[in-house]
Amino acid sequence: MPSRIVTSNQELYACYHELEQGDIVLGRIRLAGAQEHILLDLVSRGIQLIPSANAQLCSRSKVYQAALLCEFMVAETIAVYSVHDMIAAVTRYGSVKVESVVCKLDRANAGQGILRFTSIEDVYTQVQLGTIPFPFVIQPFVPDCRDVRVILLGDDIEAYQRYNPHNFRHNLHCGGESLPWQLSNEQLHFCHRVMERADFPHAHLDLLILPDESWRLSEINLRGGMRGAVMNQKDYLEKSAAVRMACLEERRASRHSR
Repeated sequence: MPSRIVTSNQELYACYHELEQGDIVLGRIRLAGAQEHILLDLVSRGIQLIPSANAQLCSRSKVYQAALLCEFMVAETIAVYSVHDMIAAVTRYGSVKVESVVCKLDRANAGQGILRFTSIEDVYTQVQLGTIPFPFVIQPFVPDCRDVRVILLGDDIEAYQRYNPHNFRHNLHCGGESLPWQLSNEQLHFCHRVMERADFPHAHLDLLILPDESWRLSEINLRGGMRGAVMNQKDYLEKSAAVRMACLEERRASRHSR
């Protein structure tokens, strides 16, 4: 019997308990803040997700991104889940002489959850006072970096710099402007490595270009704002849907070849 293919959130929740092993959910699943268990349940029942559960969870959580993709991020990026993790981070940063740091709140977007502190001790103080909720990401602050947004949709690739001379948060939502950026082959290869590790079929990926012209991953998402992009929202939605459909066809071809 052919697998059932679910193509909308409305259909998913209408037939949720009827789905069986081998069925496929095509597209991002809308979830409330405490509903990630739905991803686990679907995968444990053998239901295939496109994008994968890993990509969808990574897209929703900056903390999970840091835990999964820290090798691609600024050195000493740490996912903090508890006071014990925070104390360990204080000790670690002290040992490597890290001073100014950035704290990323887990579910905040558009640059609004990016907090800068003059020292790791300042973060620890705020944690103990209860003003920073767990979990969160902590990483060294690197001054004079450039922020490059890369949109990857199969063979369609677009990159542009986001720049704000008055704010280290270069997000366009925070007042930045869009500037042209020529993505190098090495930078593109780096982006593809990140996507492969987190199982992303398509991505909005932010690169941090360091003062020495090397680059690290800042964040990754399955989708994001289109301000500053040449591609419009309609084209983006059509192309991302085409990438997911291509993934579906690959799954079908692989199954038939067995």
